[in-house]
Amino acid sequence: MTSAEQLSMLAECELARDRIAGVLTRTRVTRDPATGVHLKCETEQVTGSFKARGALNALAGAGAHQVVVGSSGNHGIAIAWAARQLGVSATVVMTRTASPHKRAVIAGLGARVVECDGGNNARGERVAEIAEETGAVPISSYDHPLVVAGQSTVGAEIIEQLPEVRTIVAPVCGGGLLAGTALAVQAAGAPVEVFGVEPVTANDTARSLACGHRVTIDVPHSICDGALAQSPGEFTFPIIQRRVAGIVEVTDEQVIEAMRALAALGIQAEPTGALALAGARQLRRTGPTVAVLSGSNIAPEQYQALIGT
Repeated sequence: MTSAEQLSMLAECELARDRIAGVLTRTRVTRDPATGVHLKCETEQVTGSFKARGALNALAGAGAHQVVVGSSGNHGIAIAWAARQLGVSATVVMTRTASPHKRAVIAGLGARVVECDGGNNARGERVAEIAEETGAVPISSYDHPLVVAGQSTVGAEIIEQLPEVRTIVAPVCGGGLLAGTALAVQAAGAPVEVFGVEPVTANDTARSLACGHRVTIDVPHSICDGALAQSPGEFTFPIIQRRVAGIVEVTDEQVIEAMRALAALGIQAEPTGALALAGARQLRRTGPTVAVLSGSNIAPEQYQALIGT
């Protein structure tokens, strides 16, 4: 990304704040007394995840009448919701192994759901086919400038709500939230380090950073269904390379422990939504740390089975 492109992207981040202002929730920052880690509660966002930010900004900015997206669930829910607000037709492609609960929510919001076999890469291929067949505009859940700009508003709010913050920890799948958070820190000129967290069994970003280029892994498996990318985004990865301090890899067991800790605070987080807290617990940084709780969308019976209450 050239200097001119960086400036353009930072301007897009500022525009995103204007587009979502008054529509989406400015989620609270609270504190986990057990660890001292501050928690950015995107679990309380419209549609139950931070994805509403990128979805609304992308649809409002793109001006498309018909869109198609691939999603494990939360991006699809957010796109379906934003499309209904703006009068846009939306198709959401999901793998057959995706959450039935999230699939039902998407359909209930009026979007067309298309299933496909395989993992996230196969899902992306089906999105491209539908776009070619119908003329719908594809909106990646992470690898789209307007989506990244929308997600950057999470980081911008954190810096305003907790000016003394020194570390922000965010989950990473394709990298939209992580790259957006890093851009927000850059725009603010804040002395903040940004870390990503991903499942140890779905560590495409950690592997890519170690290799110095994007790598593709086999279809991963984890309870964190929103963090199963096979490769980081083409647009997001260079930002992560330049602006992110590191990636923390965590086990499913560590994620469940974080979910239970959040439940004790009265916060429901889906597994991917608890990734950042699980990572922050491993980092144990000095200075104020914020973990982004990215989402709360999970079937009640699955949630209870995981946290064991």
